[in-house]
Amino acid sequence: MKNYVRFSKVEGRNSRQAHVDLPEGTFEREMSKEGFFGPSAHLYHSRPPTGWINWEGPLRPRAFDLNKLNAAPNSPLEAATVLHNAHVDMRFWRTSGAMERLARNGDGDQLLFVHEGTGEIFCDFGRMDLRAGDYVMLPRGTMWRTVFQDDAEILMIEATNSSFQLPDKGLVGNHAIFDPAMLETPAMDEAFRTQQTPEGREEIWRVDIKRRGALSTVTYPYNPLDAVGWKGDLTPVRINVEDFRPLMSHRYHLPPSAHTTFVANRFVVCTFCPRPMETDPEALKVPFFHNNDDYDEVLFYHRGDFFSRDNIEKGMITFHPCGFTHGPHPKALAGMLTPKKTATDEYAVMLDTRDALEVGDLPFGVENPDYVRSWTPKKEAAE
Repeated sequence: MKNYVRFSKVEGRNSRQAHVDLPEGTFEREMSKEGFFGPSAHLYHSRPPTGWINWEGPLRPRAFDLNKLNAAPNSPLEAATVLHNAHVDMRFWRTSGAMERLARNGDGDQLLFVHEGTGEIFCDFGRMDLRAGDYVMLPRGTMWRTVFQDDAEILMIEATNSSFQLPDKGLVGNHAIFDPAMLETPAMDEAFRTQQTPEGREEIWRVDIKRRGALSTVTYPYNPLDAVGWKGDLTPVRINVEDFRPLMSHRYHLPPSAHTTFVANRFVVCTFCPRPMETDPEALKVPFFHNNDDYDEVLFYHRGDFFSRDNIEKGMITFHPCGFTHGPHPKALAGMLTPKKTATDEYAVMLDTRDALEVGDLPFGVENPDYVRSWTPKKEAAE
């Protein structure tokens, strides 16, 4: 039991209800412990808290355009690492057609998010169809391979030395966001049986196995995806973001934690999906300014109109390290109380990590060095 020093205190001009009925001419900023779950304070500023005109030092917001990653290794375990720490490894894998070798991750559960592509995945447990917007959770040690009809792009999130779980949905119940019954599992169907090596025939199949970050390759004289059945309560699962039914409130802008999809050791994965805008005239219609003082925050933009960001397109990632205030870009503030649309139109994957992330060895040109200046009013931008 954590015993924070906490008590309610009010000072100066303020709003009694967070994110609603802000004092005229003010901008709200939230400070909180444990993401959005611990003690918090709301401060009301006369200027946007992100109105900096210069930034020096490594703690800065960063953006990466993964569309500029040209390498397309056949093995997903060799895909470019974008961000990582001791508990999570985020990679972006560009592929096409069928994998030449199988993959097996011995370092942790693997979460695949299909950004682009249509195809299928074969694994120890059977076969599943794949399409853009699919999450596929593969338990640690699962052998698998994909076959895409054409080009494909996959965001990969590894729960290093950990397992993916569903979040505790608390008061709203187990069926909120998505009913667990919506999770699909592999089938040992005719397509799965057809890809197996017939008895008496020899054909070479290789499996890349990652353990402690190093790859080993095991060669078989047959396809090792040759199971004829299975039972138990451990299996890969698939769900598409279009199946999500996001939590919403017409009178209150919900924090990102309301959209938590998967949890693992020291990080969470959230999903932003289209939803109606808040209709209460006094409620904020854009994400509130907040301090990410306990978590690093990463957003991968899948598709749609990213209403709180400027010059961000699908296939990009923003990275806001722990330790500073961030929030909507200046153009989005114009719709803080009167939005241009009645509903959002965006799909995005968010990764919040309790421990600091390191940036992978990415090619020159993938990072946008001017992203830190995107909050700066143009007439005040430092030369």
